[in-house]
Amino acid sequence: MRDANGNLIDLGKLCGISKQNSSGVITIPIKRRVYNTPVIDVTFNGKRTFEMVVDTGASVVTITPKMAKALALKPEGTATMDTANGRIDVPLGRLTSAAAGGIVANNLLVAVSPSLSIGLLGHNFYQDYDLTIKQDVIELHLR
Repeated sequence: MRDANGNLIDLGKLCGISKQNSSGVITIPIKRRVYNTPVIDVTFNGKRTFEMVVDTGASVVTITPKMAKALALKPEGTATMDTANGRIDVPLGRLTSAAAGGIVANNLLVAVSPSLSIGLLGHNFYQDYDLTIKQDVIELHLR
């Protein structure tokens, strides 16, 4: 696409879509950091985008109650999770999809934690990739 002056517009960059380079590496820009941990945008069910902490220690994507409400998440049971603050029981649900940087996880199991102020992007989202956290981007290499 071109702007009014005829200059090319990178729609992927404009929309926050990451690029896969010639070596097959997907890069996702880091928006900011929370306690030095990267935060990226994740789009759920193709409609709602939320900031999520990329948590390499989380097994499951975990969202806040506010996110669960906005996504109309239907409960599918509970699970006991080990957290930094001890063991807690949390509701579980399933989302149609989660997407970041061109990676899409379908039929994604998520937990809802009342103690979070921002969601955690856990291993079940990026489980098919080796993840490298750099200064300004996250690199994902398909296994």
